[in-house]
Amino acid sequence: MSRNLLPVMALLLGTLFLFLGNGLHGLLLPVRGAAEGYSNEVLGLLGTTWASGFVLGCFVAPQLVMRVGHVRAFSAFVSLISVTALLTGILVDSYWWVALRIITGFCTAGTSMIIESWLNERATNESRGMIFSFYISITLIGVVGGQMLVGVFDPLTSILFMICGIVYGIAVLPTLMSKAATPQPLNSITLDLPLLYRNSPVSFVGILLVGIANGAYGTLGAVFGARAGLDAGTIAILLSITIFLGAVMQFPAGKLSDRIDRRYVLAALALMASLAALVLFVFAPTDPLQIFIFVGIYGAAANALYPIAVAHANDFAKSDEFVKVSGGLLLLFGIGTIIGPTIGGPVMTAAGPYALFAVTAIAHLSITAYALYRSRLRAAIPAEDRENMPNLPLSASPMSTPESLTLDPRAAPLEETVEATEDDERAEERV
Repeated sequence: MSRNLLPVMALLLGTLFLFLGNGLHGLLLPVRGAAEGYSNEVLGLLGTTWASGFVLGCFVAPQLVMRVGHVRAFSAFVSLISVTALLTGILVDSYWWVALRIITGFCTAGTSMIIESWLNERATNESRGMIFSFYISITLIGVVGGQMLVGVFDPLTSILFMICGIVYGIAVLPTLMSKAATPQPLNSITLDLPLLYRNSPVSFVGILLVGIANGAYGTLGAVFGARAGLDAGTIAILLSITIFLGAVMQFPAGKLSDRIDRRYVLAALALMASLAALVLFVFAPTDPLQIFIFVGIYGAAANALYPIAVAHANDFAKSDEFVKVSGGLLLLFGIGTIIGPTIGGPVMTAAGPYALFAVTAIAHLSITAYALYRSRLRAAIPAEDRENMPNLPLSASPMSTPESLTLDPRAAPLEETVEATEDDERAEERV
C-alpha cells in the first residue's frame, strides 16, 4: 500500500489542507451570516452561487489548465480561493459574499480537477481503487476537520477567516515542492442528457432530486441549526454527523444493492430520509439530542443515494460509457445543487427553519415514488450480470469533477475507452 501511495503523498497532503479550508469556510459563512442577520434567501444564494461556479469551472477550468500548465493553474486557483476567504472576513457584506462564492466554486472545481487528474496519472489498474478510496477519505477528513474548527474559535471574530487563508496557503506548498511529473491534459467528456435519460430514467431523475435535497441541506443545514438555537460548536457536530454516518452507510447499502434491484434500495433509502425529515418538520424538536438522532438518520440515508443511482445507471451502460454516463449524472447533480438552496431559503423564511426538511422530504418522496413506478415498467438486470458496487464513499465528498471518474476502478482505462470508440466509429463506417 505504501509503495503505491508514496508517489502521491505530497499531493494528498495538499488535498487535506485544501478540503480542511473548504470545510471551514463552507460552514463559517452561513453561521456568521445567520449571526449577522442575513436572510435565508441570501444564505441560500451562498450555496447556489458556489455550485454555479463549480459547474462552470468543470467546463472552463480545463482550458485554463491546458494554457498555463497544471502547477501554475493549481497555484493560481488556490491563491484565488485564499484571497476570497480573507476578503469574506474583511468585507462582511451579503452582496460581496454571494459574488465571492462564485469565484470559490469555480476555483474549487479547477483544483479538484487538477488533483484528480494527477492522481489518475500516477494510478495503475491495480492501485486505482485504493488510491481513489484514500483520496475520498482524505477529503472527508478535511471537510469534517474544517467544520469542527468552527466550534473552537468565535465565528463573530475575524480569526477563522484568517485561519482559512493560512490553511489554503499551506495547501499549495506540497504540490509546488513535489518532484512528481505533471499529468497529461485533462480529459474531455461529451455529455448527452437525452441519452442519459434513455439509459436510466430512475438515475436521471433521482440524481437531480438528490442534488436538490443535498444542495438544500448542505447549504442551509447550518442556517437551520442557528435558527433552531444551536451554538456554533453544536452546529459543526451536527453537520459532521451527517457526513460520517453517510460514509458508514455506503457499505451496507452498496452490498444490498448488489443483491437486489437497486431501485428498491433507492426507494427504501429515500423513504427513510423523507420520514426522518418529516419528523423534524412536523414535531420541530428543540432538544439537541433529538435533533442529532433524526438528522443522523437523515444523513445516513440521504448520503447513500448518489453512488447507488450512479451504479444503477452503469448497469445499463456499455463498458466504455462509464465516464460519459457518470459525468452526465454529475452535471445533473450540480444542477440540482443549484436549485436546492434557491428553493430552500424562501421556504424557510415563509414556514420557519424546520421547513428546510419539508423541501428535502418532498425530493426524497419523489425519488421513492418514481423508483417504484419505474420498477414496474423495466426489469432489473440479474444480480449475476452486474458488477459489484465498490465501497467508495462518493456522495460523502463535496462535489466531484469528471476527472475523478477515471480514478474509479469501475471505469475502463482511458486508452481502452478511446480504442473502443474508434472501433465503433469504424464499424459504423463499414455499415
